[in-house]
Amino acid sequence: MRESYDHQLELVLDALVAMTAEVRQAVNSATTALLTGDPAAAERVIVGDRLIDADREDIEAAACALLALQQPVATDLRTLVAALRMVAELERIGDHAVHVAETARRRAPASAVPEAMLPTITEMAHIADRMLGTVAEVIANRDPRGARRLDDDEEQMDALRRESFRRLLASTWAYGVATA
Repeated sequence: MRESYDHQLELVLDALVAMTAEVRQAVNSATTALLTGDPAAAERVIVGDRLIDADREDIEAAACALLALQQPVATDLRTLVAALRMVAELERIGDHAVHVAETARRRAPASAVPEAMLPTITEMAHIADRMLGTVAEVIANRDPRGARRLDDDEEQMDALRRESFRRLLASTWAYGVATA
């Protein structure tokens, strides 16, 4: 009985790793579309979101079945609850990639990013990719302590986000003005 439970838990975590890879690819493709104006890359993200949504449903169903039918011990319970939280966040990241891709598609074949923001957006994309890679490693290796590596990347991302908002909202921003 326990072997079956362990196997089912491994399947949930393996599916979570696979979903992380799909989300990572969606983010990378959305970034490519945004920076280069590639409508095909944008379309791949938009169409591929259905798979990410389906993955979320499948992983949630499998995790809930384990919770309901197997009465996991404390460590496994924490793992399943964390998986449920992660799958929701991964799906949300996939949705953000779709929004980026839709923006890129509207602006294609031109880049949707003003030249002044290219370095910032490119760096944000590199950090996001690195973070998703770390998440996949943490899940695959069952290494919750490895998640601490995300702290520095998160701080860098937050700093870039704050800087980008400062630039976008500055009165000197030359690429459009908000209207009241």
